Amino acid sequence: MLNSLLDVSEKATLITTYISYGAIALLLGIIITITLINLKKKIYDTKTIAFGAICIAMGFVLSFVKVSMPLGGSVTLASFVPILIYAYTFGIGQGLIAGLIFGLLNFVSSPWILTPMTFVLDYILAFSMIGLMGAFKYVKKGNTFCFTIGSATVYLARFIMHLLSGIIYFNQDAIYSSVTTEFGAFVYSSLYNLSYLVPDAIIAVLVMFALSKSKAFIKLLNDVANKQRKTVESEPTIPQDNQ
Repeated sequence: MLNSLLDVSEKATLITTYISYGAIALLLGIIITITLINLKKKIYDTKTIAFGAICIAMGFVLSFVKVSMPLGGSVTLASFVPILIYAYTFGIGQGLIAGLIFGLLNFVSSPWILTPMTFVLDYILAFSMIGLMGAFKYVKKGNTFCFTIGSATVYLARFIMHLLSGIIYFNQDAIYSSVTTEFGAFVYSSLYNLSYLVPDAIIAVLVMFALSKSKAFIKLLNDVANKQRKTVESEPTIPQDNQ
């Protein structure tokens, strides 16, 4: 059974890899198309796309600086932070798209899945949760609160997606069958995902907290947001903390 499951996994991984390449190209095409269609409204301008591309590239590079954990998974050097910043600056929709592209890039850099559902949960939904950070730009409690609580919320939502994926994965009894039989897929999935997500989240939250205290950094984000807000009047500015 193990060999057959692994064979299925390898085939599914190969197919999904090609699909992911196509999906990335399609997403980029959609963004460019929306930009052209909304040229007068300027919902997506070239600066927004360029800033997003820089943030995704930074996050992707940081994802290669990592430490593997004993149970599996790895802790990165704040790879989520650039995309969290982008989502906070430009909103939920843009953050969701950036997170989705980031997730697909992470998959194609190290492709491995067991079932199509685990792919959707681990790389589509989990990384798309970055878009939730965009909702915190509307919370009027100062950027320190929004940066830290927003980042923690994103990681909590990401954990839930990975937890569900792990339950599906370990219920297959393909790997660690003795562990899943003894403790159950839910327990092992929880331990597996918490072992790397908790330290990864702590690093990201601490970095975001430190950035929120930098007046120069917040001013930079405000300058970027203000230029984009001129075309979309409903977008709020990023508040300064009272210090």
